[in-house]
Amino acid sequence: MNFHILEECRRCLQCRKPSCTEGCPVGTEIPKMIRLLLDGNINESGEMLFRNNPLSAICALVCQHEKVCEGHCILAKKQSPIQIGNIEHYISDYYLNVLDPQREEAHNHRVAIIGSGPAGLSLAFFLVLKGYGVTIFEANEDIGGVLRYGIPAFRLPKDILDRMRSRLREMGVKIRPNVLIGSIVTVDELFRDGFDAVFIGTGVWNPNKLNIKGECLGNVTYAIDFLRSPDAFDLGASVVVIGAGNSAMDTARTALRQGARSVRIMYHRGPDDIPARDQEVQYARIDGVKFEFYRKALEITEKGIDCEILRRPEGAEKDPDGEPGGHVFIDADTIIVCISQGPRSNIVSNTTGIDINNKGLVVVDDCGRTTREGVFASGDVVTGPRTVVEAVAFSKRVEQAIDCYIRERCTAGCPPGPRRRKNPSK
Repeated sequence: MNFHILEECRRCLQCRKPSCTEGCPVGTEIPKMIRLLLDGNINESGEMLFRNNPLSAICALVCQHEKVCEGHCILAKKQSPIQIGNIEHYISDYYLNVLDPQREEAHNHRVAIIGSGPAGLSLAFFLVLKGYGVTIFEANEDIGGVLRYGIPAFRLPKDILDRMRSRLREMGVKIRPNVLIGSIVTVDELFRDGFDAVFIGTGVWNPNKLNIKGECLGNVTYAIDFLRSPDAFDLGASVVVIGAGNSAMDTARTALRQGARSVRIMYHRGPDDIPARDQEVQYARIDGVKFEFYRKALEITEKGIDCEILRRPEGAEKDPDGEPGGHVFIDADTIIVCISQGPRSNIVSNTTGIDINNKGLVVVDDCGRTTREGVFASGDVVTGPRTVVEAVAFSKRVEQAIDCYIRERCTAGCPPGPRRRKNPSK
């Protein structure tokens, strides 16, 4: 065991009312996790974590710990917080290799899960543990969704997902890759073939556009497409990434690893307004990424981007390239647009009775029930891009609602769902 893990465990105060647990979106019992590890019960600690959050090994790597568990640690007030993410990953990663949880007796109820991102994966584990027959329908060739195709391997090793796939199959979950639900296989056909409930966890895969001249040129791509298969792109020597979220940091750092010599992130606000985690920004800087602040893209050419110089806050350092309202040209061989994503419409456009909002997101209640009976949803396709742990937390409520719906055809313990329409349309 790494020495720093032991040291971090021993620093834990074992608070009676642990604020770290209160700060965790899935309520992980962190002091208990640490106590079991120090007592030599790593398997018990791992199973506790797994049953509470099947994606614990992933969340331990990609969670914004400074805003959740570690940010609520009592020690953070006077010194550094317990490095909870490192401890959790050590336990969960170990347990994933020996995973053999007790499951309820299998029964004849089946659930179809569309999409194998964080929401779908966690739900599959929750349901199979309760004895349900689960089939995952995945549009890509492998499971993971954004975890596999949107987060680079240097932040999330893909062998974790490979081991999860093996564990799911060992537990009896069926996985159908390369199946796009909607136009070919429909939700109606899933019900026809004996599934008692259908879950939609397809995430958000349509990139938002800048809607400016030149966006269709051959030197432009979208971050979500680039991160899916970086080797497919010839970036050239210089790259500009438009956007400053976590995905933009991933994109910029990946571009450097793909051979680009110069990578810059262009953002319309200042350094204090960057939406990405401070840690991700620091790693990007360490890797050599440069930042262009207070720039608005006006037009893309084959040589780069024509930008407007935006006004800086009062008292800020003067812009070296000119006055607000002026123009500056940023040279680039490749421009990668990274300004968030929206959902695809292949399911809702081929299914009656599922309401969406003005952003195309599926309308659900607090338990994930859609406006069509028997159809549930959670994750980014409901909330828009959020964190992995938030998707898991939502799916925990959905699992209870599906179990309630199938076993009892009731809504006990759940708030009323969205009002059903009398004449549902596509």
